[in-house]
Amino acid sequence: MKAEILSIRYLHEGWNRFGLAQVRLHDGSLVERAIEDHGHSVGILPYDPARRVAMLVRELRVPALFAAGEQMQLEAPAGLIDDGSPEENARREVLEEVGLSLNGLDFVGATYSCASLTTEKIHLYLAAYSPADRAEDGGGAEGEHENIRIVEMPLADLAAMADRAELTDLKTLTLVLALRLRRPELFAE
Repeated sequence: MKAEILSIRYLHEGWNRFGLAQVRLHDGSLVERAIEDHGHSVGILPYDPARRVAMLVRELRVPALFAAGEQMQLEAPAGLIDDGSPEENARREVLEEVGLSLNGLDFVGATYSCASLTTEKIHLYLAAYSPADRAEDGGGAEGEHENIRIVEMPLADLAAMADRAELTDLKTLTLVLALRLRRPELFAE
C-alpha cells in the first residue's frame, strides 16, 4: 500500500503555511503530521581562493533566539527561491546580502532542510569570488528588516569552528564541509 495524504487543515497562511495533514501510512494506519510550507530556497558559500576567506552573514534568527537565546546566527548567504532558477536566485541573494556579483556557481546538492517538518528543499552552491566582484554594499534587501552584518572569515577559522561543532546552521556547516572536501588546500593555515 502506498502512503497518501488524505486531507490538510491549514492553521496559518501568510509568509508560510502551517497545516496538519491526515495521512494513511503504508500499513494502513491513520496519523496526523505537521507540515510547514514556504517554498524552496538557496544557500551559497562565497569564498575567495586567493585570500582563503569566505563571506558570511550574521543575523538574528528568531527561532534560534527562542530555542537557545542566540542573538546572532553565523550563516552562509541564503534566501527563498522566487521567480527564476535556483542559480538566478542564488546570485540575487548573494548580491543583496553581501554585495557580491557572482559568475560561476558550483552546485553541491539540493536537500530537504528538515524533512520531518518543512517542504523546503535548499539548493546549495559554492561560489568563488575576488575583491573585484564587490558590486554593492550588501546588508539585505530593502524593507526586509534583516539587519545583516557581513563577515569575511579565514577558511581555516571556519574549518576550526566546524571541528569544534560551533557552526549551528546546517546549510553553512554542509557548505563548509563540501568546500573542505573539494578544495582542501584552501584550508591550510
